Amino acid sequence: MPGPDNERGGATVILLAVGLVFVLMGTFGAAVAGAAMAAQRAAVAADLGALAGAAKALDGEAAACASAVDIAVRNGARLVGCRLDGLDLLVTTEVTVTPLPGLTRVAASTARAGPVRG
Repeated sequence: MPGPDNERGGATVILLAVGLVFVLMGTFGAAVAGAAMAAQRAAVAADLGALAGAAKALDGEAAACASAVDIAVRNGARLVGCRLDGLDLLVTTEVTVTPLPGLTRVAASTARAGPVRG
């Protein structure tokens, strides 16, 4: 016969299950936010690197790309592409993020900077 003693602890199990769901959802949300932040960091590093490098475009591609590398590294990114197209500098950066253990993602961004036309 079921009695009050047979149902003891049922609420505890349900509360633990609900708590586990909240923890998993929070972990997933933090991983998604971390990946979004990496994409934003890559974009900022590419934009600023392109601007800094374009300021040195008249000194040649080596000087322009050296300036872009410096700014990209200071912004936590890695410069993976840099080329001078006339007076425009095209810069590609990458930011590697590990939102969860064993899950590594790379966010990349490309930017172009140069003199105003027209």
